[in-house]
Amino acid sequence: MLNIHKNQATMIFVVAALLVLPHFYLNAFCGFYVAKADASLFNDASRVVMVRVLDRTVITMENDYSGPLREFAMVIPVPKVLEEKDIRVRETKLLDRVDSYSAPRLVEYHDSDPCHNGVTDDVVMISDRNTMVRTEQIGASRAVRHGVTIEAEYDVEEYDILILSAKESGGLVRWLQENEYNIPDGAEEVLGSYIKQNMRFFVAKVDLEEQAAMDKVKLRPLQVEFRSDKFMLPIRLGTVNARGDQDLLVYLLTANGRVETANYRTVKLPTGQELPTYVKSEFKDFYRAMFSHQHKLQGGRVVFNEYTWNSGWCDPCAGSPLTADELDQLGYPRLSNPGPMLTRLHLRYNSETFPEDLIFAETGDKQNFQGRYVLRHPWVGSPDDCGMALTYFEELEQRREDEAHNLADLTGWKLWEIRQKYGLGDKSGSDAADENWWESVKSWFGRGE
Repeated sequence: MLNIHKNQATMIFVVAALLVLPHFYLNAFCGFYVAKADASLFNDASRVVMVRVLDRTVITMENDYSGPLREFAMVIPVPKVLEEKDIRVRETKLLDRVDSYSAPRLVEYHDSDPCHNGVTDDVVMISDRNTMVRTEQIGASRAVRHGVTIEAEYDVEEYDILILSAKESGGLVRWLQENEYNIPDGAEEVLGSYIKQNMRFFVAKVDLEEQAAMDKVKLRPLQVEFRSDKFMLPIRLGTVNARGDQDLLVYLLTANGRVETANYRTVKLPTGQELPTYVKSEFKDFYRAMFSHQHKLQGGRVVFNEYTWNSGWCDPCAGSPLTADELDQLGYPRLSNPGPMLTRLHLRYNSETFPEDLIFAETGDKQNFQGRYVLRHPWVGSPDDCGMALTYFEELEQRREDEAHNLADLTGWKLWEIRQKYGLGDKSGSDAADENWWESVKSWFGRGE
C-alpha cells in the first residue's frame, strides 16, 4: 500500500500486496495479566490481518495516515482485477481486537506460603477470561496514452476505488504524476517489478463528501479479497520514501497451522523469562528495548513470531477470543472446530534488510506459543517460620539475581544498573567498571549472554 500526498509523497504504510522450581513457588499457569505489548508501543506501526484458506486470501489493512484527506491515496499491487464485492471497509476496532488478543503479555504471580506444604489457595488465575473459552475519475484518455488501463472503478463507502493495469512503469508513474500524485524517487523500479509479474494496482482515494456525511474522523481499514497461488505480502513500496526503519505487525489466520516467512528467517521471541518485579511499572520501556535488542542481535534481517494459538479457544486467555462474527468480518469462513490458527509476526524493516516482499508458508505446526514475561512477588514472611521458609529465602536471593541477569540479557541494559535498581547491592567503582567492560565485550561479539 502506497500512501501518496498530491503535494508531498509520504509513506505511511505499504502493502504492495513474535527451572524447574520448587512447587511452592510456581502454580501451573495461573496469574494476573498486568500489561500487554500491543501495536501502540511502536510509533507508526502498521497492522495487517491476512486470512488464507486454500488459494483464497483476504487482507485487512489499517490506514494510519495523518494529514489532509484530500491528499490521501493508496496504491496496492494485487494479483487480479478485483470486483466490487471483493472490496470492503471495516472498523478499526476489529484490528484492535486481533492486536489485543495476540499481544505479548506480562503476567504476575505471588509466591505461596512455603510453610503450607505447597497449598496454593492464595493464588487464583485472573485474566480477561478465567475459564477455557470456545467461540463460536481519473482521465481515461491520459491513461491510454501512457499504457495505463482503468480496469474497474468503484465507490465503496468513503473510498473511491480504481483498479489499474499498466504496460510499463514509466507510463504508470507519468500517469500518476499528471493526476497530481507526487511519486517518490525509486518507485518506478519497484512498480516495474510488479508489472512484470502481471499484477494490477488497486488505487484508493477518499470521497471527501461521503467522509463528511458519515462523520468519520479517522480513515477506516480497507479489506480486499482475491484468489491467488501466491501467499505473499508485498512490502517493498513501503521503503521507497520511508524515513528509517518501519514496524509491521502481520496477523495471519490459517486453517492448518503456524505461519512463517519462507524467504526470511522466522524466529520466536524469547519468552517465559522471569524478570525483576519493578518491570511492572516499566513494561512498555522493557518491551521496546527487548524487541530492539533482539532485532539488533539478529542483524535486523529476521521476522519475529510473537504469538501462535488456536483462536477458537484459550486457557488462559490474554483477551477474549475472537468471536464467530469477528472472524466473519475478517473473512475467515465458518468451518468446524477447532477454529483458525492465529500467528502474529512482527518485523522491523527497511529496503536493505528486507529487499524482497514477504513470502509466507503455512506449516503443520499447531503448538501454541505466547510471548509472555513473568513477575514473581516474594512471600512476605520470616525465615524462622518453618524449615522450608529458610530454604525459600536462601533460594530467593539467587532467583532475584537470575531475574536481573534475564533482564540484562533480553534488553542489553547494564546489569549493574539493574542490580542497583532491584536492591541487590551497590556495585560501584572498579566492580561496576569491570562489569561494564564485560557487557561491552559481549555486545561486541553479539553473544547476548
